[in-house]
Amino acid sequence: MSGQRFSAVIFLLAMACVSLTSVAQIPLAPPSMKGQTVTPVFEGWYENPDGTYSLSFGYFNRNFGEVLEIPIGPDNFFEPGPANQGQPTQFQPRRQWGVFAVTVPADFGYERLVWTLKIRGETFFVPGSLNKDWQIDALRGEAGSGNTPPALSFHAGGAEGSGPAGVTGEPLTASVGMPLAVTVWASDDGRGSGDVRAVGDEGVSVTLTWFKHQGPGEVSFSEASHEVSYSGGEAKTLATFSEPGSYVLRVRANDASGIDGAGHAQCCWTNGFVHVSVIQ
Repeated sequence: MSGQRFSAVIFLLAMACVSLTSVAQIPLAPPSMKGQTVTPVFEGWYENPDGTYSLSFGYFNRNFGEVLEIPIGPDNFFEPGPANQGQPTQFQPRRQWGVFAVTVPADFGYERLVWTLKIRGETFFVPGSLNKDWQIDALRGEAGSGNTPPALSFHAGGAEGSGPAGVTGEPLTASVGMPLAVTVWASDDGRGSGDVRAVGDEGVSVTLTWFKHQGPGEVSFSEASHEVSYSGGEAKTLATFSEPGSYVLRVRANDASGIDGAGHAQCCWTNGFVHVSVIQ
């Protein structure tokens, strides 16, 4: 290779390195605090002890700060069947795993349930099915680790639920602006096994977090988060409603894995739901 050609090749390689370095140093766009959309997510399915199946759903709100509201109706619905299948109308920022589950019969077969969200001129939908590739370990523990989700109940010694479908308490009635006491009991196996529990400790507390799941107005909680002993404990919050209407409150119980550490496995949290009729 001639000296001139060799020098030209070296020059081009150097320029390429400079270009790559420049690209690598371009700062990332700042996170969007508001103005973005939300996408429904099908997490997978699991079999219930009675032979029925639960289809677990979550969502991804692209905003880092904005909480979105999409009422049940033409912009937030399931099909076929009732538009309201227990999905949220309030969407917290970022990825929210296994927020609710829809129970389908044992003979559901190859049917599908489609959840559609429309927001800011865009439409997003996701089908839920019993495709064998989407089976999850929501009740039995992550990949056979034995780390089962916490148990929740709305009555001491009452019926318990576990996993995304969780348990639903007796309906309650409240008045606008008047705090409503809601009590929940939680316990866990206290185990630490499998990679998903690597961030947790043996026997760590159960963390309970409250959300407005459905409803027309704002809901404030006197205590939005609690911790109870894994061996069993009671927690109470006071919920105050800004407007009359029908609401659903959700409480999420997490074990030591935490929602971020356990989300991909669908193994380590339980939802509880309470329907509240709020009058003026």
